Amino acid sequence: MLNEKVLRNKTDFDKLYKQGKSVGDKYVVVFVRPNGKEIVRTAFLASKKVGNSVERNRARRLMKESYRLSLADVLKGVDVVFIARNTIKDKKQKEVERSMNAALTKVGILYKKK
Repeated sequence: MLNEKVLRNKTDFDKLYKQGKSVGDKYVVVFVRPNGKEIVRTAFLASKKVGNSVERNRARRLMKESYRLSLADVLKGVDVVFIARNTIKDKKQKEVERSMNAALTKVGILYKKK
């Protein structure tokens, strides 16, 4: 059974890139678009510019863990795509988490932590 919280369809990606908002930060670029559902659908991407398969998989793991830690603070009902920049190589998880939280705050879907 497929997980409904993962963004998969090409049409969803196309709509997101054309109609969504995008914000870049030091290590990630974030695309966001409302989806009209009560869930957050996500995708984590790393192109070959990031490096070989080991580096790309590490970049995706870093982004997934950073997102998992801030999941409770993200607004519901949006599609989000995280794209790793090539500057993410050799960075620690905390640095990536700060970058992702800054990008999510800029785009307006992350609650401010008090």
